[in-house]
Amino acid sequence: MFTMKKPILAISMVVMMLFTAACKKSDSKDDNSTVPKKEYELIKMGTPYGDMYIWLYDKTVKHKENFIKLSKEGFYNNLLFHRVIPNFMIQGGDPKGDGTGGPGYTISAEIYPEITHKRGSIAAARLGDAVNPNKESSGSQFYIAVSTSGTAHLNGQYTVFGEVIKGIEAADSIVSQPRNMSTNKPNQDIPMQVSVVKMTKEKIKKDFDFEVTE
Repeated sequence: MFTMKKPILAISMVVMMLFTAACKKSDSKDDNSTVPKKEYELIKMGTPYGDMYIWLYDKTVKHKENFIKLSKEGFYNNLLFHRVIPNFMIQGGDPKGDGTGGPGYTISAEIYPEITHKRGSIAAARLGDAVNPNKESSGSQFYIAVSTSGTAHLNGQYTVFGEVIKGIEAADSIVSQPRNMSTNKPNQDIPMQVSVVKMTKEKIKKDFDFEVTE
């Protein structure tokens, strides 16, 4: 009778080891489920006519990094949309407010044939070819297209670096405001508040019906 204790003890130990291993495996799954989901940076552009949420393209990396940097620094806050043209675009990002200002530097062009203007595109303003043959972008000035047909002639000439994924109606309201017909500057100041927000791709899909692709 006493000789039976060792096999029974051995079996008990094996069962206990298997149970412990199963528990550890289960715990590891729980640990993985608590890992934070990846968040993506978007631009939130507040205006008196509503907020616009902007997705910046990875391919135009220099423009994306610069816009995020300036937004985090608060550079754009309280700057004006200084130029509006119906069926074309709204323009802003100039600290002088007249189309001649910037942060003191330009950005190398990132113009790709597959990235064209469409309604809601955000692109970099720049000086003309006569003084800027390399099509370098302004360091801060940008425009948002309110019409695909109205901006198609700019394809291949200006760097398009993102798109409005929610709130393009705000741009529609801005572009329709009364303006000085010689300068296209709105008669009433239209300021902006720009910040960076972080969201998971699941929330972006839910809130904006926009699919994030890696």
